[in-house]
Amino acid sequence: MVFDARLETEKAPSTCAAFAKRLPFDGQVVHVRWSGEAVWIPLGDLDFGVGYENHTTYPAPGQILLYPGGISETEILLAYGGVNFASKMGQLAGNHFITLSSGLDMLPEVGRRALWSGAQDIRFRSA
Repeated sequence: MVFDARLETEKAPSTCAAFAKRLPFDGQVVHVRWSGEAVWIPLGDLDFGVGYENHTTYPAPGQILLYPGGISETEILLAYGGVNFASKMGQLAGNHFITLSSGLDMLPEVGRRALWSGAQDIRFRSA
């Protein structure tokens, strides 16, 4: 699946700049355990060097968050349905830095694949 997206450079400039430096960015998404309808990329102690900006606990479908670490491990979260962002450590907020602009109708399939078939490869790249 391929999705178009926009970086939220006005609302999350530091996060967008830090992520753009790492493009193309490859990882694997797995289904979340505590947050609802989302997939995430666990990133351990990877430090993007950013604090909180444009952060939310309740991303809408198609919004991508970067949790910069601290309470829990660093991660990227992609919402495909209702989300209340949390970890085993409790409630979290992540920086909303990417919004998908196409293919939103395919997002539930991303979640189903991760839930029922396991980790799925993902690649972020600039157009």
